[in-house]
Amino acid sequence: MTVKIGLLLFPGVQLLDFVGPYEIFKATRDTETLLIGADTQPIAASCGLPLQPTISFSDCPQLDVICVPGGGGVNPLLRDEATLSFIRRQAEGARYVTSVCTGSLLLGAAGLLKGKKATSHWYAVDFLEKFGAIYTPGRVVRDGNLITAGGITSGIDFGLVLIAELFGQEEAEAVQLGMEYAPKPPFNSGTPEDAPSGAKALAEHRLAASRKIREKIFADMSGSEVFERPD
Repeated sequence: MTVKIGLLLFPGVQLLDFVGPYEIFKATRDTETLLIGADTQPIAASCGLPLQPTISFSDCPQLDVICVPGGGGVNPLLRDEATLSFIRRQAEGARYVTSVCTGSLLLGAAGLLKGKKATSHWYAVDFLEKFGAIYTPGRVVRDGNLITAGGITSGIDFGLVLIAELFGQEEAEAVQLGMEYAPKPPFNSGTPEDAPSGAKALAEHRLAASRKIREKIFADMSGSEVFERPD
């Protein structure tokens, strides 16, 4: 039986957030991977690369897995009811509801994180509790059928975890080997805990503009019913 996996696309999506899992899903047997947009008009990723959704919200069938990537383009969607309604509708019937990076903030805005363990990009995890989520450190965090991944490259780990869940560890290991995914980064600077202070300050500076916009949006949304702490 073919497993339908849908990845949400939107202007300003972080390219690697969805390309990492997409490569894994496409390399896995018995999967159909859909790139879903509000419509099928071309969009641009955060780096400017043009992307082509393959199906629109209105034409998308019920998915077995919905995956919401992140990026600066998440910000305007936090108040976009068409996108949030689509996520809620798919989540009701999906076997797994998932995200990569700041895509978890969209799950939160859709009301899907209340009382749930979740993660996000290290520079956005403090927003999770505003949706009633329980921030849990980790590259991949699972709570029932909810699976959230940390920042950007964590999406590769998430993809492999999901494939192991769906098809078994051997399938996931075969896909991992086919991708030669055996990371040994040249620098030990991949987390805020490990990064030198200068590198961390530079990264925060480069992310500051998007974060400032997000902070303003969250301030404006402070009375929203999705802003609830877990019981």
